[in-house]
Amino acid sequence: MPRIRTWAPPGPYDLLRTLGVLGRGPGDPAYRVEGGAVWRATRTPDGPVTLKVAARPAEACVAAEAWGPGADWMLDQLPSLLGELDDPSAFAARHRIVHEAHRRNPGLRLARTGLVLESLIPSILEQKVTSDEAYRAWRLLLQRFGEPAPGPHERLRVLPDARGWAMIPSWEWHRAGVDAKRSDTIVRAARVARRLEEAAAMDLPAALHRLQLVPGIGPWTAAEVLQRSNGAPDALTLGDLHLPRIAVYALTGRMGGTDEEMLELLAPYEGQRHRAARYLLLSGRVPPRRAPRYSPRDIARL
Repeated sequence: MPRIRTWAPPGPYDLLRTLGVLGRGPGDPAYRVEGGAVWRATRTPDGPVTLKVAARPAEACVAAEAWGPGADWMLDQLPSLLGELDDPSAFAARHRIVHEAHRRNPGLRLARTGLVLESLIPSILEQKVTSDEAYRAWRLLLQRFGEPAPGPHERLRVLPDARGWAMIPSWEWHRAGVDAKRSDTIVRAARVARRLEEAAAMDLPAALHRLQLVPGIGPWTAAEVLQRSNGAPDALTLGDLHLPRIAVYALTGRMGGTDEEMLELLAPYEGQRHRAARYLLLSGRVPPRRAPRYSPRDIARL
């Protein structure tokens, strides 16, 4: 039998927008949206868990069911996961386009998983490759080395534990299309996973520093992780191929864009720069595509 808990959001709430950042592309074995409910499989300090979360507008609450050894831990963390510790009132729009996106998405909150490794591994896989390549690698690795999730959902998989990631043979990384630079980074992170998990309870500067002590983890990866594990509203992604161009175009209409220009434009949002970037992405105002789409190289065939 599942463990059950409900949570009443203090205001407008958008479950799918809030938790959507935890999914890693279509077909993610650890994340599904079915019939308006979010299914999520992960590994907690107490063991694997499957979580089903669904909004109940008529009751003004969110209902959760959890299965597995990690069920109690997950339900204890449920309000944090759903954004209870997030403070949207701290945000003030400084641009018309941000204000409009904010107005259209009043239920967006920043999820806080309290788990570092589950976001770190896929973020490392996403370094310097297309999203499709990274999502494919994540799917293949979870299917090959994950375990069936507890509970009734037969298609969900729980990611390996730290030792499991560290023990994946080199040829299996190659088969999944993951180059040695990224796989070596994942193995190094897995070997110090316990210290990295401590970052979930740190303030943003300390957490960024802790993650970047691992060679191969830079500002881009650290920010992507802490946006999810810590719900950090100021963890702006730097070093991204697309975000500076989108931010500069959305706020000025200019093509191109660098991290430095983005930081200057988002300076009025200091303390809330990641949230401001979320609203810019939700605005839908993106620069027109001028270059041909990048064709990924399948290293598994080399």
